[in-house]
Amino acid sequence: MDLKDVMATNLRRMRNDRDWTQEELAERAGLSVRYVGAIERARVSASVTVLGRIADAFMVEPAELIRPSSPKS
Repeated sequence: MDLKDVMATNLRRMRNDRDWTQEELAERAGLSVRYVGAIERARVSASVTVLGRIADAFMVEPAELIRPSSPKS
């Protein structure tokens, strides 16, 4: 899985964990809803600037968005 897919999965999980819509995340990160949706579908690669804005919105370190999840045992 490439980092674009990892970020898409983590972004969706983190957003759903907070019960945020894509619109809410987009507003908090200062992004368009279409762009957030494209990142969640792994159709675009987010720049490091956008990665930072999304991490700030979630109040996490940027690495959390691109860290692969460990396989379930």
